[in-house]
Amino acid sequence: MNPFSTFLLLLITVPVVEIYFLIQVGSAIGAFSTVLLIISTAVLGAYLFRLQGMSTFQRVQASLARGEIPALEMIEGAMLLVSGALLLTPGFVTDVVGFVCLVPSLRRKFALSVLESQFINQASFRGGSTGQGTHNDASSSDIIEGEFKREEDEPEKLNKDD
Repeated sequence: MNPFSTFLLLLITVPVVEIYFLIQVGSAIGAFSTVLLIISTAVLGAYLFRLQGMSTFQRVQASLARGEIPALEMIEGAMLLVSGALLLTPGFVTDVVGFVCLVPSLRRKFALSVLESQFINQASFRGGSTGQGTHNDASSSDIIEGEFKREEDEPEKLNKDD
């Protein structure tokens, strides 16, 4: 199934499921209580989203300060954005999925699996394995040896010639 078909299916299915659960919960606890429950889950979700977002942002800054690429934190940040959108969407199913994305250990496991699958895809694209590469792999051909000098040192020599 291509991504457009999947998106279209979700676009039709999710609102129908949400309406079904809203009607079921509303008939069980009342309309006013259902609206209060939806608003409270949105407020709680926004608060937790803010806490988790700040924590992830601090980890991104720490990774950059160490000179590392914050790939894991970037994936977690994207998941946090999705969870924030889901938590602000009225409904119980989207709230459950949004709260699951806010659990740090689950979010980290998902982000690690995305990174591992990306690493495996890149290794298979290059024709190599996920282990140590040989000396002739693509990364060794990117090295260029040479010398450099600063251009700002040159004007001093030009002034002596004047």
